Amino acid sequence: MNNLLVLPILIPLCTAVILMFLKEQVLLQRFISIFSGILNLVLSCVLVSRIHEKGIQTLHMGGWAPPYGIVLVGDMFAALLVLTASAVSLGILLYSFTSIGPERERFYYYSFFHFLLVGVYGSFLTGDIFNLFVFFEVMLISSYAMISLGGTKHQLRETAKYLLVNIVSSTLFVAAVAYLYAAVGTLNMAQLSQRIAETGQSGVLNVIAVLFLTVFALKAGLFLFFWLPGAYSAPPAAVRALFGALLTKVGLYAIIRTFTLIFTGDPHFTNGWIAWMAAATMILGAMGAVAYNDIPRILNYNVIISVGFIAFGLSAGTPDALDGTVYYLLHDMLGKGLMFILGGLIIAAAGTDRLSSMGGLIKRYPLLGWSFFALALTLAGIPPFSGFPGKVLIIRGGLDSGMLTLSLIGLGSSLLVLYSLIKVFRLAFWGNPPDRELPKVNLKGGTAVAAGLFVLVIVMGLGAEWVNTYVSQAGEVLGSPRLYIEAVLKE
Repeated sequence: MNNLLVLPILIPLCTAVILMFLKEQVLLQRFISIFSGILNLVLSCVLVSRIHEKGIQTLHMGGWAPPYGIVLVGDMFAALLVLTASAVSLGILLYSFTSIGPERERFYYYSFFHFLLVGVYGSFLTGDIFNLFVFFEVMLISSYAMISLGGTKHQLRETAKYLLVNIVSSTLFVAAVAYLYAAVGTLNMAQLSQRIAETGQSGVLNVIAVLFLTVFALKAGLFLFFWLPGAYSAPPAAVRALFGALLTKVGLYAIIRTFTLIFTGDPHFTNGWIAWMAAATMILGAMGAVAYNDIPRILNYNVIISVGFIAFGLSAGTPDALDGTVYYLLHDMLGKGLMFILGGLIIAAAGTDRLSSMGGLIKRYPLLGWSFFALALTLAGIPPFSGFPGKVLIIRGGLDSGMLTLSLIGLGSSLLVLYSLIKVFRLAFWGNPPDRELPKVNLKGGTAVAAGLFVLVIVMGLGAEWVNTYVSQAGEVLGSPRLYIEAVLKE
């Protein structure tokens, strides 16, 4: 039993409720939000340390032993994701203070922000697949509000599309859960794994597995990403950063957890589906990233590329590939949050998001320009930044499992990531400035936040050996489901 597991969920939940009663007191909302974010970050560090020393932690809600009650499970994979989400969300929260605007701050922005974190942390820590659905819905309902805050015509149009896609995927999620319960008779993830292994995964269970993959692929933007570029372009930069760093990662987490724990009886079948979806996602995402000339869509398509690359690591399934998948997922949460923050600062400095209307910003904002250049190297997987260790492990795992074509696609997509971001750097910061007056903006706050996230990116790169001691512990559980099952069902 470990009561610490519920705190990452309980703290943002209480914070969100309190902030609902402080609508007009913006400074107090900010202070409470910062305190909550820092507290959750500290508790996440303690949780990771405890799991590293003592192994997987469980909490039986209400004292009911699984599979009869709700259980929270903290293995190293979930704990590292909670820790990384806490760090990046705190950075985005600080960035919001200087970018989101007082009107949105007074319209429950910070409450929705923390409600979304409840859904994110709960999804990572739940050990019950129905409660995974519940936490997904908490996260999505908050995102519906955040994507529409401001009420511009573009936001409302994209909100309608985003809402429709997620209602469809949530309906399919409920159906998949119902079919799974009818077939196996439980919703506890550990017992699901146990019973499917006993009965054998074939026929109807393979159909249910594909249904779950479809649901989570819609939410993660894996192949079925048609909704993502427009939806993520609609809200302000801080909301785009939160969505890009966390929302698709929750969908990816669900895919990884489901297909390394529950549906492991026919890996050739399930991993085959994931592999071709990963290839299509990387190819189509790269095409979009190099085709567009507005910053939001270029950045959004870079999110899609990374989703495909992480799915490639899962489909390879070797120990190196699974370690690399965990490492790269952690890197991508930090990297994408940083990418959208820097992208928002560039748009604010230029007064437009169109590259054709930019130029010459390097003279006024040299630190911002070279930070974006370093970001391009980071996301492309150039050493010594954090993208390199995970990318090497995934490519090595892909080659070991005979996936030469996917490995080449992964390397090619990395080059196109670099090309698309260098294009932004070249057109925004070099050349002649536009024949119009540039806005006078103070970017110091956002730049400071970006610097803090950069420190984490560099630490993950230079300290790869130290980070890998935790990552390999997470990968070990993904590769050996019995460790998870024994920890949950031991009582």
